[in-house]
Amino acid sequence: MKLIQSNKQIISYLFWGVLTTVINIIVFVLLQKFTSWDYFINNGIAWIVSVLFAYVTNRKWVFNSKSNSLKEYLKEFISFSVGRFASLLIEDFILWLFINALGINSNIAKIIGQIAVIVFNYFWSKLAVFKNKKDC
Repeated sequence: MKLIQSNKQIISYLFWGVLTTVINIIVFVLLQKFTSWDYFINNGIAWIVSVLFAYVTNRKWVFNSKSNSLKEYLKEFISFSVGRFASLLIEDFILWLFINALGINSNIAKIIGQIAVIVFNYFWSKLAVFKNKKDC
């Protein structure tokens, strides 16, 4: 029990991160299946949906943000979005590399990209976005 309590933030991040990843992948796969759009467009749409979900869950249940003012809220959201945009670029590179250069299935490439994104996003959120927030 003490191990869980001492790692509550990481466990919470992984729980919400898995849900965010599932949402991202489902949106991507559905768009790949039902549209003829380029995978970069589909990935961008999946990214927007999952970033909005991730911000709400990370702010409230992972890092327990106590920001009260609109200014603090906007600063957090912008910083969060910048980090997520950086991870989108990382994932887009991974997708390009795996799909175009290595010929791997787009859905498998997406899952691999999401693993890299989860790690990057945790550290960005912890060290840049919610850095002044008290750990759980």
